[in-house]
Amino acid sequence: MTFDAIDRKLLHLLQTDSKQTNKALAYQLNLSVTAVYERIRKLEKNGVINQYVALVDKRKVQKDFVAFCHIKLVQHSQDYVVMFEREVNLLSEVLECYHLSGDYDYLLKVLVKDMKEFRAFMVEKLTKINHIGSTHSMFMISEVKHTTAISV
Repeated sequence: MTFDAIDRKLLHLLQTDSKQTNKALAYQLNLSVTAVYERIRKLEKNGVINQYVALVDKRKVQKDFVAFCHIKLVQHSQDYVVMFEREVNLLSEVLECYHLSGDYDYLLKVLVKDMKEFRAFMVEKLTKINHIGSTHSMFMISEVKHTTAISV
């Protein structure tokens, strides 16, 4: 799908605040409300916009201890990969999981209340997943940049 300047601006506006009314968006884009509605429907239909979510402030819900965990599987076979990925998807503490090239097989972004909760997560959940050979964890000192907006 190709995007014109209006689509790009519309996507920027929606990623900034998706609760804006079509009327407010129309005003900012100098379009009719109907034109904005049709553009949004087209972006949704083509899968460019695939969901609308609320972004929760992790401090307000006491989940501001961020850890990044490198995971190395004992063996990189298809069975182990499939089983690990299935299991890690069940862990609510894991916000993101990436299959990587390099020294480690996976990188997890984990969100918990504090170090005590992180230790419980590691001991009671993560390391109970079969076929994990080793883990290496790092902890966030400060968040320099965090965005969900994708530049188009």
